[in-house]
Amino acid sequence: MHAPQSTYRLQISEEFTLFDAAARLEALADLGVDWVYLSPILDAEPGSNHGYDVVSHARVDASRGGPEGLDAVAQEARRLGMGVLVDIVPNHMGVAVPEHNAWWWQLLREGRESAIAPYFDVDWDAGGGKLLLPIVGDDDWSEDGTVGHLAIEDGGEALRYWDTRLPIAPGTGEGTPHEVLERQHYRLGHWKQGDDQLNYRRFFAVSTLAAVRVELPEVFDATHAEIARWFDERLVQGLRVDHPDGLRDPAGYLDDLDRLTGGAFVLVEKILEPGEELPRWATAGTTGYDTLGLIDRVLTDPAGAEPLDALDARLRGGERVDWAEMIHGTKRGIADGILRAEVLRLEREVRAADAWGERGAPADAADAIAELLACFPVYRSYLPEGRDHLGRAAELAKQHRPDLEGTIDALLPVLGNPEQPAALRFQQTSGMVMAKGVEDTAFYRYSRLTSLNEVGGDPAVFSVDVEEFHTSMAKRQQEWPLAMNTLSTHDTKRGEDVRARITTISEVPGEWEALLDRLLVFAPNQGRPFVNLLLQAVVGAWPASEERLLAYMEKASREADDITHWTAPDEEFEGHLAELVRQVLQEPASRDVEAFLESTDAGFRANVLSAKLLSLTIPGFPDVYQGSEALEQSLVDPDNRRPIDWARMDALRESARSPLSGGWDLEVAKTRLVREALRLRRDHPERFADYAPILPHGEAAAHAIAFDRGGAIAVATRMPIGLAARGGWGDTTIQLPEGRWRELLTTKELRGGETPLADLLSTLPVALLTRTDD
Repeated sequence: MHAPQSTYRLQISEEFTLFDAAARLEALADLGVDWVYLSPILDAEPGSNHGYDVVSHARVDASRGGPEGLDAVAQEARRLGMGVLVDIVPNHMGVAVPEHNAWWWQLLREGRESAIAPYFDVDWDAGGGKLLLPIVGDDDWSEDGTVGHLAIEDGGEALRYWDTRLPIAPGTGEGTPHEVLERQHYRLGHWKQGDDQLNYRRFFAVSTLAAVRVELPEVFDATHAEIARWFDERLVQGLRVDHPDGLRDPAGYLDDLDRLTGGAFVLVEKILEPGEELPRWATAGTTGYDTLGLIDRVLTDPAGAEPLDALDARLRGGERVDWAEMIHGTKRGIADGILRAEVLRLEREVRAADAWGERGAPADAADAIAELLACFPVYRSYLPEGRDHLGRAAELAKQHRPDLEGTIDALLPVLGNPEQPAALRFQQTSGMVMAKGVEDTAFYRYSRLTSLNEVGGDPAVFSVDVEEFHTSMAKRQQEWPLAMNTLSTHDTKRGEDVRARITTISEVPGEWEALLDRLLVFAPNQGRPFVNLLLQAVVGAWPASEERLLAYMEKASREADDITHWTAPDEEFEGHLAELVRQVLQEPASRDVEAFLESTDAGFRANVLSAKLLSLTIPGFPDVYQGSEALEQSLVDPDNRRPIDWARMDALRESARSPLSGGWDLEVAKTRLVREALRLRRDHPERFADYAPILPHGEAAAHAIAFDRGGAIAVATRMPIGLAARGGWGDTTIQLPEGRWRELLTTKELRGGETPLADLLSTLPVALLTRTDD
């Protein structure tokens, strides 16, 4: 299996096509990039800027460059000696506009007897033989099922509801629109009915993304024929698999993919909870959220935990957050709310299981299932692996709901048996509840230190020490040496350098509380914990436009789903938050923000470079999200998919050719770090084949983290504000292995032996060394 030494993620869209990507490859190769990593390129909904709403697996999206664009990328990559990694979406398809998706159109036209019906995961019986489409707005809905703004088109071939065009089954197009609708294989429902009545599986709670059943051989073949062509014609060398947790059988799917691609390089977007192990699938590893969390936490000052806890409690009226209880509540809310339909489908499958005999399934099975989902400790299990996760969920569920103990015990033999359809569906559903309840809700409610509220991380884990970091990296080198590492993605809640700025708060919690108190005079009286979260984002992204910050405010406050909501916005509360943002961006408040930024700037600069150095050099290989060789201060999507100023990236890359000296510019320094690390990895992969901690000695030893990868050494600064407060490195040293070494950022020449960090890090807070005596 050919594996990358590094990747560079490009977001392919109508504005930045495959042809644009091909034209960019020479610059990426100069930066040191080994493989280019493309966002989804199969035919997606028109206007989609992300590509995860695939409407046809048969072709590369014409608006993104089509097959000719992919050919151009492959040809240029081949010329430059680069590989191509492509993101694929096996779990679901876009169905927002039925006429754009030929399979969905056929399903709606022909119903459960259609040859295409097995392709989609539909519970026809639950819908009375019909598919529910929850698309009707408030003004067009009547309790008797009458739908307004419905019309017949194309001589009885189609129905139209506003902008949505729907097929009419053959021979059923005569009569009024409502008479025709009654004869269709689908029914139109109020949009809220999707929460508890939807009868097809979807992506999370997105009804416009319908799940497909790739566990069936005919569906796998139909959805992967074009992907097979990429490998047959050697256009692509590797794949990133989106959301494997949604699949019926992730292990089986990856085995199928391995056969299809001839054992090509494959990564999975698998979210691991702290301490969770990736199953031994046919994959090189995850896409790196696990190491992202470790890097952020090893740079976080543990001394900040207690004062920031106290601040958070003060903002909540004295109540301290129990993270486990918070996410139990948010997950249970999701299971009882927007994913109620999935719980009820699980209940139906549990009742259909062959385990009950004459007694039948318990009457409160749905309640118990929802409680188990709320208590599930990881995204999902992979039976028979992970049965202990179900056992743990059962114990927690019985603690929360002793009244359900008997029902929970009765459910375990069914939900723990991989031969039972209900058990397989439970596995597909637990990750949906986790993602919506934690990532998309609780992460926006818990504001202690929001750099820790990141995908794959547990915000209750405030920091990790250097010993734990080294232990994790040594294990990674042994078990997953080809997995991806990342700091920013299209899905991160905050870009890497927003988090780097927020991380400084852990070192100066008192100064942050003082700034927050000055800014709270502009804030509404309610929702003070959310205001803390919002202002951390404002400071982390500074300077950012009012437009960007207001867009973030709206999304974050509604995702929190506490005071204001997507389905019921609180205009008064959101108006107060908007006014807060505007006030913070202008004097006198802006002077207070900038004073805080100035006082923590040295710490911010060190955190930016230290986090990037660790990501670039630890076991696994680094991915550089587009533009993150410079400062990456994006907020949650769609902010992190903004167009990149490539001319600016080129200018930084040119400046980064020269060694760094005193008075260095942060973006030039970061770009040089990326350039030197990627080039070293590409040109000398053998120098990254091992992992050995280098332990500093001296009064400031706790402020350094260093390791030798087998000829490449990384040295980074931790808690830089505290280091400066104690007067610097003092007598702290590290022991360089014998031989001659060059520090690549400054080009200093060194010899092995005891090396003062005050000398090694006199110019920059990080060092990247490589042997020169090989």
